[in-house]
Amino acid sequence: MITEFSEQNFLEFTRENEWGADIQVEQQLANGVTMQIWDSGVVVFTPATETHAFDLVLSCAVHGDETAPIEICDELIESIRSGELTLNSRVLFLIANPAAINIGKRFVEENMNRLFSGAHSKGEGLVNRERVRAKAIEGYVRQFFSTAPAGERQRLHYDMHTAIRDSKHEKFAVYPYTNGAPYKKQQLQLLQLLDVPVVLLHDGPTTTFSYFSVNEFGADAFTLELGKVKPFGENDMQRFAKTKQQLTRLLTVGPMVDGELQADALQIYKVQRSINRNHENFRLHFPDNVANFTPFNKGDVLATDGEEPVHANIDGEAVIFPNANVAIGQRALLTVMPIPAEQLPLV
Repeated sequence: MITEFSEQNFLEFTRENEWGADIQVEQQLANGVTMQIWDSGVVVFTPATETHAFDLVLSCAVHGDETAPIEICDELIESIRSGELTLNSRVLFLIANPAAINIGKRFVEENMNRLFSGAHSKGEGLVNRERVRAKAIEGYVRQFFSTAPAGERQRLHYDMHTAIRDSKHEKFAVYPYTNGAPYKKQQLQLLQLLDVPVVLLHDGPTTTFSYFSVNEFGADAFTLELGKVKPFGENDMQRFAKTKQQLTRLLTVGPMVDGELQADALQIYKVQRSINRNHENFRLHFPDNVANFTPFNKGDVLATDGEEPVHANIDGEAVIFPNANVAIGQRALLTVMPIPAEQLPLV
């Protein structure tokens, strides 16, 4: 077992140990911050003095080719380790799928973002290493929240991604199903500070990582789509400057917001339908370069599943996350509709 960690870059160490490492490190950094490494890609930082009861999870690389969030997390981790960033929030960083990073693909064998909330062990069970890794990651999130100081605490999880295709909205957040709880004004304000002014409200339980944190721990959690998939070295990091600035603010001053929510600057969508691929013969009826949030007219054919056409049900029904190549039984696209922000019930 590794019990000491050198000055090696944490992302490099993670990629060298792509399916995990037998490591248990606890070190106090020069600035008094405690660093704990629980596995490759799994590191917890605890400030010497906590100024607010706040636990933050920042995850990336659930899909290995989504490089911008990986670069953002790498920079934040090394800024904390070097003392350049003055940490005042307890934080867990998760680099979820290092093996997929190493081959530059979304996943090795199976889409990890369909494996949470116990889905890793259903069906055929733990038949591949992505399923094993997803189960382990669930355990690390559980360990992080359960070992927090006693008392009432705010829990926040941002699972950061970039999209396969272009989008009419470059940055947007998926607000997971809240199990009936009202949406939170503070969280929408924090998303605006992240430079994420577009929010998609999900309509039911899913097996995504962000919903796992909502459902299991009562956390505020979001899937953040921060742009388009690009190889390492090709991201224009200036496009993520406001996002990184707000993440730094969360780490240094916590989840603070000023003033009132600017509802007129928000664009809210709700899910209309989740369309699954149920047959081997499944195809989309629009080009591969159609952007997320592209609207269609009532009656337009969106897809064919076997011999059955799938039509747009209403004018303005827009598509998001279309992917004809998913496994049979998985979601091939969502359709969404815009709603006025003032109709959103908020607390």
